[in-house]
Amino acid sequence: MNERTNPAAPGLTATADVYGAPCWVSLMARDLTASQEFYGAVLGWEFRRGDLGDEFRVALRDGAPVAGIGALAPAMRVAVAWTPYFAVKDANVTAARVRERSGTVAVGPLSFSLGRGALAADRDGAVFGIWEGARIPDWQSGHRDAPAWLLLRTRNAFDAAIFYGEVLDWATEHPGCCDVSYENDEVVLLSHGHILARLSSGAAGASVHPLDRPRWDVHFPVDDLEGTLEITQAHGGAVLARHTAADGTSEATVRDPDGALFTLTSRA
Repeated sequence: MNERTNPAAPGLTATADVYGAPCWVSLMARDLTASQEFYGAVLGWEFRRGDLGDEFRVALRDGAPVAGIGALAPAMRVAVAWTPYFAVKDANVTAARVRERSGTVAVGPLSFSLGRGALAADRDGAVFGIWEGARIPDWQSGHRDAPAWLLLRTRNAFDAAIFYGEVLDWATEHPGCCDVSYENDEVVLLSHGHILARLSSGAAGASVHPLDRPRWDVHFPVDDLEGTLEITQAHGGAVLARHTAADGTSEATVRDPDGALFTLTSRA
Protein backbone atom coordinates (compact mmCIF):
# COMPACT_ATOMS: atom_id res chain seq x y z
CA MET A 1 0.00 0.00 0.00
CA ASN A 2 1.34 3.36 -0.98
CA GLU A 3 1.14 5.52 2.15
CA ARG A 4 2.85 8.62 3.43
CA THR A 5 2.73 9.92 6.97
CA ASN A 6 0.88 13.19 7.44
CA PRO A 7 3.29 15.47 9.35
CA ALA A 8 0.42 17.55 10.73
CA ALA A 9 -1.18 14.58 12.42
CA PRO A 10 1.07 11.84 13.80
CA GLY A 11 -0.61 8.46 13.53
CA LEU A 12 -2.58 9.38 10.42
CA THR A 13 -1.66 8.46 6.88
CA ALA A 14 -2.64 9.67 3.46
CA THR A 15 -3.61 6.59 1.46
CA ALA A 16 -3.34 6.74 -2.31
CA ASP A 17 -4.72 3.41 -3.47
CA VAL A 18 -7.77 2.41 -1.40
CA TYR A 19 -11.03 4.14 -2.29
CA GLY A 20 -14.71 3.50 -1.71
CA ALA A 21 -14.07 1.61 1.52
CA PRO A 22 -15.42 2.63 4.93
CA CYS A 23 -12.67 4.57 6.66
CA TRP A 24 -14.31 5.89 9.86
CA VAL A 25 -17.53 6.24 11.85
CA SER A 26 -18.51 9.41 13.64
CA LEU A 27 -21.33 10.57 15.87
CA MET A 28 -22.91 13.94 15.14
CA ALA A 29 -23.80 14.93 18.71
CA ARG A 30 -25.42 17.90 20.42
CA ASP A 31 -23.53 17.70 23.71
CA LEU A 32 -19.92 16.55 23.45
CA THR A 33 -19.41 16.11 27.19
CA ALA A 34 -22.62 14.13 27.72
CA SER A 35 -21.85 11.87 24.76
CA GLN A 36 -18.39 11.12 26.11
CA GLU A 37 -19.84 10.23 29.50
CA PHE A 38 -22.42 7.89 27.97
CA TYR A 39 -20.14 6.03 25.56
CA GLY A 40 -17.33 5.91 28.06
CA ALA A 41 -19.62 4.11 30.51
CA VAL A 42 -21.32 1.84 27.95
CA LEU A 43 -18.42 0.88 25.71
CA GLY A 44 -15.44 1.62 27.91
CA TRP A 45 -14.08 4.27 25.58
CA GLU A 46 -11.52 6.88 26.52
CA PHE A 47 -11.22 10.11 24.57
CA ARG A 48 -8.60 12.48 23.26
CA ARG A 49 -8.96 15.79 21.50
CA GLY A 50 -9.48 15.34 17.78
CA ASP A 51 -7.06 16.71 15.22
CA LEU A 52 -9.91 18.53 13.48
CA GLY A 53 -10.53 21.01 16.31
CA ASP A 54 -12.01 21.63 19.75
CA GLU A 55 -15.43 20.26 18.80
CA PHE A 56 -14.05 16.83 17.90
CA ARG A 57 -13.03 13.89 20.06
CA VAL A 58 -11.51 10.56 19.09
CA ALA A 59 -12.75 7.54 21.03
CA LEU A 60 -10.09 5.00 22.03
CA ARG A 61 -10.45 1.41 23.18
CA ASP A 62 -7.27 -0.15 24.58
CA GLY A 63 -5.41 2.80 23.07
CA ALA A 64 -6.67 2.17 19.51
CA PRO A 65 -8.95 4.64 17.68
CA VAL A 66 -12.52 3.38 17.40
CA ALA A 67 -14.75 6.28 16.36
CA GLY A 68 -15.19 10.03 16.43
CA ILE A 69 -17.64 12.33 18.16
CA GLY A 70 -18.25 15.85 16.94
CA ALA A 71 -20.51 18.44 18.56
CA LEU A 72 -21.74 19.57 15.16
CA ALA A 73 -25.42 18.66 14.99
CA PRO A 74 -26.75 22.10 16.07
CA ALA A 75 -24.33 24.13 13.95
CA MET A 76 -24.89 22.10 10.79
CA ARG A 77 -28.60 21.50 11.42
CA VAL A 78 -28.29 17.78 10.93
CA ALA A 79 -29.83 14.91 12.87
CA VAL A 80 -28.00 13.36 15.78
CA ALA A 81 -26.76 10.11 14.26
CA TRP A 82 -23.91 7.67 13.80
CA THR A 83 -22.50 8.10 10.31
CA PRO A 84 -20.02 5.99 8.31
CA TYR A 85 -17.45 7.74 6.13
CA PHE A 86 -16.05 6.36 2.89
CA ALA A 87 -12.60 7.15 1.51
CA VAL A 88 -12.66 8.97 -1.83
CA LYS A 89 -10.02 10.36 -4.14
CA ASP A 90 -11.79 13.66 -4.82
CA ALA A 91 -14.60 14.91 -2.58
CA ASN A 92 -15.86 17.37 -5.19
CA VAL A 93 -16.16 14.69 -7.87
CA THR A 94 -17.89 12.28 -5.50
CA ALA A 95 -20.34 14.94 -4.28
CA ALA A 96 -21.23 15.71 -7.90
CA ARG A 97 -21.86 12.01 -8.54
CA VAL A 98 -24.23 11.88 -5.57
CA ARG A 99 -26.29 14.79 -6.93
CA GLU A 100 -26.28 13.40 -10.48
CA ARG A 101 -27.79 10.15 -9.20
CA SER A 102 -30.61 11.82 -7.25
CA GLY A 103 -28.90 11.70 -3.87
CA THR A 104 -28.39 14.83 -1.79
CA VAL A 105 -25.33 16.55 -0.35
CA ALA A 106 -26.37 18.18 2.91
CA VAL A 107 -23.03 19.62 4.06
CA GLY A 108 -19.83 20.33 2.17
CA PRO A 109 -17.47 19.40 0.84
CA LEU A 110 -15.70 21.34 3.59
CA SER A 111 -11.95 21.76 4.03
CA PHE A 112 -10.20 20.77 7.26
CA SER A 113 -6.55 20.65 8.22
CA LEU A 114 -6.35 16.94 7.37
CA GLY A 115 -8.54 16.76 4.28
CA ARG A 116 -12.00 17.47 2.88
CA GLY A 117 -15.32 15.91 3.81
CA ALA A 118 -19.04 16.04 3.11
CA LEU A 119 -22.29 14.63 4.45
CA ALA A 120 -24.66 13.13 1.90
CA ALA A 121 -27.73 10.93 1.63
CA ASP A 122 -28.54 8.24 -0.89
CA ARG A 123 -31.78 8.12 -2.89
CA ASP A 124 -33.63 6.47 0.01
CA GLY A 125 -32.40 8.96 2.60
CA ALA A 126 -29.65 6.92 4.30
CA VAL A 127 -26.96 9.36 5.47
CA PHE A 128 -23.27 8.75 4.86
CA GLY A 129 -20.07 10.75 4.70
CA ILE A 130 -17.22 11.00 2.23
CA TRP A 131 -13.64 11.80 3.15
CA GLU A 132 -10.68 12.87 1.02
CA GLY A 133 -7.42 13.04 2.93
CA ALA A 134 -5.49 11.58 5.84
CA ARG A 135 -6.82 8.42 7.41
CA ILE A 136 -6.21 6.42 10.56
CA PRO A 137 -4.15 3.37 9.53
CA ASP A 138 -5.46 -0.13 10.23
CA TRP A 139 -9.00 1.12 10.92
CA GLN A 140 -11.12 -1.31 8.95
CA SER A 141 -14.71 -2.38 9.37
CA GLY A 142 -15.89 -5.95 9.00
CA HIS A 143 -13.05 -8.15 10.22
CA ARG A 144 -13.21 -10.23 13.39
CA ASP A 145 -11.59 -7.66 15.69
CA ALA A 146 -12.99 -4.60 13.91
CA PRO A 147 -13.98 -1.59 16.03
CA ALA A 148 -17.24 -1.29 14.09
CA TRP A 149 -19.32 -3.16 11.52
CA LEU A 150 -21.61 -1.57 8.94
CA LEU A 151 -24.98 -2.64 7.61
CA LEU A 152 -27.04 -0.57 5.21
CA ARG A 153 -30.72 -1.15 5.85
CA THR A 154 -32.28 -0.05 2.58
CA ARG A 155 -35.36 -0.45 0.44
CA ASN A 156 -33.63 -2.57 -2.19
CA ALA A 157 -30.05 -3.72 -1.69
CA PHE A 158 -29.37 -4.19 -5.39
CA ASP A 159 -30.59 -0.70 -6.31
CA ALA A 160 -28.50 0.73 -3.47
CA ALA A 161 -25.44 -1.18 -4.65
CA ILE A 162 -25.78 0.42 -8.07
CA PHE A 163 -25.99 3.89 -6.50
CA TYR A 164 -22.99 3.43 -4.22
CA GLY A 165 -21.06 1.57 -6.87
CA GLU A 166 -21.38 4.49 -9.28
CA VAL A 167 -20.65 7.07 -6.57
CA LEU A 168 -17.74 5.28 -4.86
CA ASP A 169 -16.32 3.24 -7.75
CA TRP A 170 -17.23 -0.13 -6.30
CA ALA A 171 -16.65 -3.16 -8.53
CA THR A 172 -14.71 -1.23 -11.15
CA GLU A 173 -11.29 -1.79 -12.65
CA HIS A 174 -9.88 1.29 -10.96
CA PRO A 175 -6.83 0.50 -8.79
CA GLY A 176 -7.75 -0.05 -5.15
CA CYS A 177 -11.51 -0.28 -5.64
CA CYS A 178 -13.71 -2.51 -3.50
CA ASP A 179 -15.35 -5.69 -4.76
CA VAL A 180 -19.02 -6.63 -4.49
CA SER A 181 -20.61 -10.05 -4.08
CA TYR A 182 -24.10 -11.37 -3.35
CA GLU A 183 -24.87 -13.64 -0.40
CA ASN A 184 -28.31 -14.68 0.83
CA ASP A 185 -30.09 -11.73 -0.83
CA GLU A 186 -27.57 -9.28 0.59
CA VAL A 187 -24.92 -7.25 -1.19
CA VAL A 188 -21.51 -7.66 0.42
CA LEU A 189 -18.70 -5.12 0.07
CA LEU A 190 -15.21 -6.62 0.17
CA SER A 191 -11.58 -5.60 -0.09
CA HIS A 192 -8.85 -8.21 -0.46
CA GLY A 193 -11.32 -10.85 0.72
CA HIS A 194 -12.37 -8.99 3.87
CA ILE A 195 -16.03 -8.07 4.31
CA LEU A 196 -16.29 -4.31 4.89
CA ALA A 197 -20.06 -3.80 4.89
CA ARG A 198 -23.36 -5.43 4.00
CA LEU A 199 -26.40 -4.00 2.23
CA SER A 200 -29.75 -5.53 3.17
CA SER A 201 -33.22 -5.02 1.68
CA GLY A 202 -36.49 -4.47 3.53
CA ALA A 203 -36.44 -0.92 4.87
CA ALA A 204 -39.52 1.23 4.31
CA GLY A 205 -38.81 4.78 3.25
CA ALA A 206 -42.15 6.15 4.44
CA SER A 207 -42.19 4.41 7.82
CA VAL A 208 -42.88 6.45 10.94
CA HIS A 209 -40.73 4.07 12.99
CA PRO A 210 -37.04 5.06 12.93
CA LEU A 211 -35.86 1.43 12.96
CA ASP A 212 -37.68 0.74 9.70
CA ARG A 213 -36.31 3.69 7.75
CA PRO A 214 -33.33 3.36 5.40
CA ARG A 215 -30.12 4.02 7.33
CA TRP A 216 -26.55 2.97 7.79
CA ASP A 217 -26.58 0.88 10.97
CA VAL A 218 -23.29 1.06 12.87
CA HIS A 219 -22.57 -2.06 14.95
CA PHE A 220 -20.20 -2.05 17.92
CA PRO A 221 -19.10 -5.50 19.14
CA VAL A 222 -19.03 -6.12 22.90
CA ASP A 223 -17.89 -9.05 25.03
CA ASP A 224 -20.94 -9.05 27.33
CA LEU A 225 -24.08 -8.02 25.51
CA GLU A 226 -26.48 -8.39 28.44
CA GLY A 227 -24.24 -6.51 30.81
CA THR A 228 -23.70 -3.74 28.27
CA LEU A 229 -27.46 -3.37 27.76
CA GLU A 230 -27.94 -2.96 31.51
CA ILE A 231 -25.31 -0.23 31.58
CA THR A 232 -26.91 1.42 28.53
CA GLN A 233 -30.25 1.72 30.29
CA ALA A 234 -28.67 2.80 33.57
CA HIS A 235 -27.06 5.76 31.75
CA GLY A 236 -30.16 6.98 29.98
CA GLY A 237 -30.10 4.87 26.81
CA ALA A 238 -32.96 2.70 25.60
CA VAL A 239 -33.10 -0.80 24.11
CA LEU A 240 -35.37 -0.65 21.06
CA ALA A 241 -35.10 -4.13 19.56
CA ARG A 242 -33.47 -7.52 20.10
CA HIS A 243 -32.65 -9.84 17.22
CA THR A 244 -30.40 -12.66 16.07
CA ALA A 245 -28.18 -12.26 13.01
CA ALA A 246 -28.01 -14.83 10.25
CA ASP A 247 -24.86 -16.32 11.79
CA GLY A 248 -26.56 -16.71 15.18
CA THR A 249 -24.97 -13.64 16.78
CA SER A 250 -27.13 -11.86 19.34
CA GLU A 251 -27.71 -8.16 18.64
CA ALA A 252 -29.64 -5.26 20.13
CA THR A 253 -30.47 -1.92 18.57
CA VAL A 254 -30.29 0.87 21.12
CA ARG A 255 -30.72 4.63 21.31
CA ASP A 256 -28.39 6.91 23.22
CA PRO A 257 -29.80 9.72 25.41
CA ASP A 258 -29.39 12.17 22.51
CA GLY A 259 -31.41 10.02 20.10
CA ALA A 260 -28.66 8.40 18.02
CA LEU A 261 -29.29 4.78 17.00
CA PHE A 262 -26.63 2.08 16.95
CA THR A 263 -26.44 -1.68 17.38
CA LEU A 264 -24.57 -3.66 20.01
CA THR A 265 -23.36 -7.04 18.78
CA SER A 266 -22.11 -9.95 20.83
CA ARG A 267 -18.45 -10.49 19.94
CA ALA A 268 -18.79 -14.19 20.68
